Amino acid sequence: MSTMATRLSDLFGNSRIVTGLLANLLSSICIVFINKWIYVHYGFPNITLTLIHFLMTWLGLYVCQKMDIFSPKSLQPTKIIWLALSFCGFVAFTNLSLQNNTIGTYQLAKAMTTPVIIVIQTLYYRKTFSTKIKLTVVPITLGVILNSYYDVRFNLLGMVFATLGVFVTSLYQWVGSKQQELQVNSMQLLYYQAPMSSGFLLLLVPCLEPLSGEHGIFGPWSLPALFMVLLSGSVAFLVNLSIYWIIGNTSAVTYNMFGHFKFCITLLGGYVLFQDPLSLHQGLGIGCTLTGILAYTHFKLAEQEEGKSRLAQRP
Repeated sequence: MSTMATRLSDLFGNSRIVTGLLANLLSSICIVFINKWIYVHYGFPNITLTLIHFLMTWLGLYVCQKMDIFSPKSLQPTKIIWLALSFCGFVAFTNLSLQNNTIGTYQLAKAMTTPVIIVIQTLYYRKTFSTKIKLTVVPITLGVILNSYYDVRFNLLGMVFATLGVFVTSLYQWVGSKQQELQVNSMQLLYYQAPMSSGFLLLLVPCLEPLSGEHGIFGPWSLPALFMVLLSGSVAFLVNLSIYWIIGNTSAVTYNMFGHFKFCITLLGGYVLFQDPLSLHQGLGIGCTLTGILAYTHFKLAEQEEGKSRLAQRP
């Protein structure tokens, strides 16, 4: 794990990078706990909450561009429509998974995105992976199955949403290659993507969620409930902004490495704040999945370093 340790040592020696990482750490963990709190204590409609996240993200980006933090780039709607649809799907299904599962199962299910992306790239793009990378899929998958099977609060509907979330998230990362094709940065792309995704959800909300009455969109919500919803939307914007800042100032690999810390802290927070039960078998599943994720990151970093060395040695 020396390559990973070296990368982390370099990162934490830069105070600017540390500030960005901490902002992402706090906002990413807070958004999970705030959303779960809203679902458990207030029963706020899920799709509507996702719509509010999108609208507040767009509003935040609008303020950013007015402050000259980035310059908008004109894009044809037809070129980003599939990206906007997949963005809707992965955020909505991920939130539905969080609503219907324990935080542990929700968090581990997200780890299945890595194996699914490997399968998609192997079957669709005929991309080859080393045996070591392929073998990391085994502990990741085994750990998720162990945790889900022995989850005391196992929810079949929650697992359906978690599975759909994994597939659509994988599709979103796959379609996300359009960023290079369109020659835009992440903030420019999200600036056009967020309002389009909001429009799609706005059409769905009246069909899927009640408009009035208890737990209806225009129901008698208390001030604390409305405050938590607005706080959730604000934190969602900070999550998006910090993700793009980290990737823009470091790399996607660095962001994924840092994600391991968030993975562990979010799991721990779920068991502490929401008293989610944890069996020995679930603990083994969590350990198994985390081992697979760390091994995957280590092998990917090692292969990248090896590739750089080969390029440097060429005459």
